[in-house]
Amino acid sequence: MQAKKIRTYSELILLPTFKERFEYLKLDGAVGAETFGHSRYLNQYFYRTPEWKRVRDQVIIRDGCCDLGVPGYELDKHVYIHHMNPISIEDITDHNLDILNPEYLITVSMRTHNAIHYSDESQIFVGYEERKPNDTCPWR
Repeated sequence: MQAKKIRTYSELILLPTFKERFEYLKLDGAVGAETFGHSRYLNQYFYRTPEWKRVRDQVIIRDGCCDLGVPGYELDKHVYIHHMNPISIEDITDHNLDILNPEYLITVSMRTHNAIHYSDESQIFVGYEERKPNDTCPWR
């Protein structure tokens, strides 16, 4: 049996590029795979707690509100916090403090979050298209 790799923020920030950070975090999940199932109310309750909201704000500030904490990938809305090590029902019911530890959390967009869970690089926005004079003017 292979030991579960614990992903940490300290290791993640040593990787300079968005792609390297994505590769470090991807999980090889499957679309439609059940995680919390009928107990989904537990994680929804957790994400409404004052403790979670406080840690969430700290992580967003730490990461400069950038996708995967990479400068140049700023997020202007729909900011999510990703647990680098998937959480379980037991983590919530047993009050595992690791789920509130910023060392195991990173700021992401929804697109990046889904790409991490399903190891689907095609979902990732890889950069901005270079602007050119008159590129928004259809008749020029």
